[in-house]
Amino acid sequence: MIRVLTAIVLLAPPPPQTWTTDKIPGAIVVKAGGAEVLRYQLEKPADSKLAVEGACYFHPLTTPSGISVTDVAPSDHPHHRGIFLAWVEMHGAKDADFWGWGEHAPKDKRKIVNREATDLKGGEAGSFRARNDWLAEDVAVVTEDLQATVRKVDSAHVLDLVYTITAAEEMKISQWAFSGFCLRTRKDVKLETVGPDGPVKLKDPKHTDPKSDWPAAAWYGFNMTLPDGKVAGAAVIDHPKNPPTLWHVVKGIGMLNPSVTAPAALTLRAKEPLVLRYRVVATDGPLSLDAMSALVKEWGK
Repeated sequence: MIRVLTAIVLLAPPPPQTWTTDKIPGAIVVKAGGAEVLRYQLEKPADSKLAVEGACYFHPLTTPSGISVTDVAPSDHPHHRGIFLAWVEMHGAKDADFWGWGEHAPKDKRKIVNREATDLKGGEAGSFRARNDWLAEDVAVVTEDLQATVRKVDSAHVLDLVYTITAAEEMKISQWAFSGFCLRTRKDVKLETVGPDGPVKLKDPKHTDPKSDWPAAAWYGFNMTLPDGKVAGAAVIDHPKNPPTLWHVVKGIGMLNPSVTAPAALTLRAKEPLVLRYRVVATDGPLSLDAMSALVKEWGK
């Protein structure tokens, strides 16, 4: 009798990637397993075509396979900068446009400048804090405290952002259909717009008409087909504690912009912090409605 012995080999799951967060000249770089996932630009690069004076923006943000979903200084809007927060029209002791348009408030000598980067942490996620001053003619009219954390969830990188905005003196942010928190995606892709109920067929809103913005929703995003045929997803998740929001989603340029100033003008009271929370998701493959629903539920707790 010949006995056949069958060996069963149980393959252990791969160990989780180790995340690192490091400050380099001009930027903070977050890596997973040695590969760059996220960069926060503390200073404007010397060779940048960006049409604003300051920095303090994220680019790139990648999917787990390394696909970047962001763009900086695209030819159609050279003041757009990856993932960023700024408003187009602010009025106070000094008026300012930190968005970089310059049509309704001054943009010259208005810039967001990093003052401090702390709490750089790695391990199972990458995180840091940044303190930025919003300068109008070298006067800090707003102080921004940013907490950023990025981690891997299944086939996605998830970036959680908490902005605490404090005005030195009262400032009014005018009603506009756009500006505030923004994710600008890359241009060399074919876009499909999706939301909590699937594909969205609404028209691109008009930047001069807040009523044309898309209705409030937990999230909107893009499925992006790259030139090589690969598909990636990028989405922004709102937070229930944020002020009332309409969405300036422009498929024509790959812009995801939950606008807290579309429903009405917003006033920053002196020394009274405004806290804004956003979650950004970058996926390999198209956005999964079930996965997004789970991320929305977790984020809203």
